[in-house]
Amino acid sequence: MKNPFRRLTLRLRLGLSAAVAVAVAVSAVAVASWLITRQQLTGQLDSNLRNVQAAPRFVGQLLKECARPDSGQRFAAPSPYVVQVVTADGRVCVDAGSKKIAIDASDLAVARGTLESAMHNAVSEDGRRMRVLTTAPPGLTGLCEVFMGMRVPATAPPEDLTGLCAVSVAQSLDVVDEPLDTLALFLLGFAGVGVVAAAAAGIGISRAFLRPVKHLTDAAEHIARTHDLTVRIPVEGDDEVARLSKSFNDMTEALATSRDSQQQLIADAGHELRTPLTSLRANTQLLIRSRTTGRKLPEDAEDDLLRSVESQVGELASLIADLQELSRPDVRPGESFLHVVALHEVAGRALERVRPRGSRLEFSSELEEWYVLSESSALERAVVNLLDNAVKFSPAGGTVSLRLSDGRLSVRDQGQGIPANELPHVFDRFWRSPSARSLPGSGLGLAIVAKAVQQAGGTVTLRPAGVRGTEAVVRIPGTRTAPPEPAPVGA
Repeated sequence: MKNPFRRLTLRLRLGLSAAVAVAVAVSAVAVASWLITRQQLTGQLDSNLRNVQAAPRFVGQLLKECARPDSGQRFAAPSPYVVQVVTADGRVCVDAGSKKIAIDASDLAVARGTLESAMHNAVSEDGRRMRVLTTAPPGLTGLCEVFMGMRVPATAPPEDLTGLCAVSVAQSLDVVDEPLDTLALFLLGFAGVGVVAAAAAGIGISRAFLRPVKHLTDAAEHIARTHDLTVRIPVEGDDEVARLSKSFNDMTEALATSRDSQQQLIADAGHELRTPLTSLRANTQLLIRSRTTGRKLPEDAEDDLLRSVESQVGELASLIADLQELSRPDVRPGESFLHVVALHEVAGRALERVRPRGSRLEFSSELEEWYVLSESSALERAVVNLLDNAVKFSPAGGTVSLRLSDGRLSVRDQGQGIPANELPHVFDRFWRSPSARSLPGSGLGLAIVAKAVQQAGGTVTLRPAGVRGTEAVVRIPGTRTAPPEPAPVGA
């Protein structure tokens, strides 16, 4: 079953949460205040009862009147107190004009001498709640015995007699209950007003603070509806909501860049594929027409067409392979499927792969040991592409040099070089120098190099190599000695 609280809006939930929090806090304070006030009032009432009990003239007069009920004179306790005598057998004598107060076991225990005093609440005959203090005052036990019907010699000193009764002094609990009731009503009203005010303030404050979130929601809904990634959220301040808005703007910008790159890649790939496909279709149609019409092409021309078809198919295959390489997800240094690679060995293998393609060139190499964290196949593909470029642009009889020293891998040719205004674009996808448009290639080689080097945590740059030629420099962090291989799982 779903929580109905989740169905409410965030603004309303914040308001209700604030109201609940204030209600709990105010209720706790109100209950604590009421309990402390009750304790103070009850303590004051108990203190008053003890002061009254300490006046023996009130008690003595009452005991005399209780011992002579036919005297016609009855003692009336000073208002607002009630004084009554409790005998050991449970009889009660109360002052004139007062109602008897119910006794309990603690009052009898005081009358029988087993308890010094007792303080408790009780109810009078007229239903009033009373606070009662029961004690056995010394020096008045003789009158207690007379009241109980015992004969005591008049000359007997009172202190030689044992206690046979107790005296209770009581006062109505109205002096405590009425202020407490008034305080409870006040606290209840105060709590209610506080809760309502907290709820209203919570909703108002949440509305103000959630305004950026509303803008964010509206922007997200607009993007989902229109696919318009140009929407941006105004960022104000540096709090959590501002950081969320900035992150949203960064995300939409990254998505827009990714979408633009994807569209550009598709457009560029379509453009690059169109040329070999057009040429391939023309050559194929020419061969088909020759067969269907019976007009056989000269053998040399037919061989040229077939070689052209083979070259164009190879170019398409190379372009597709490059696109697949670029479409692979990026790998960051330190991820689990990267491992230690001997860069000098990778560079040596790449040189052996490229050497047959430059049969008219000289190759020189000087490779020091260097170990990096990378993907071996991707790194080898990058070095092969750099060497291929050097072979492509080097004149016959030129020299292509490969050097690896202190983590710096350089590939140098003796070609015409790259103009300074073209250097910022050499690693762009499908970019080709105007002077190299007639040469084979897709314009993806250096883009693949940049991706592989960046995944290994390194950098790659192209720069003029002195008076003539171009030098590609790759720097990848690593070490001169091979680190220990990680232990196999479970070892």
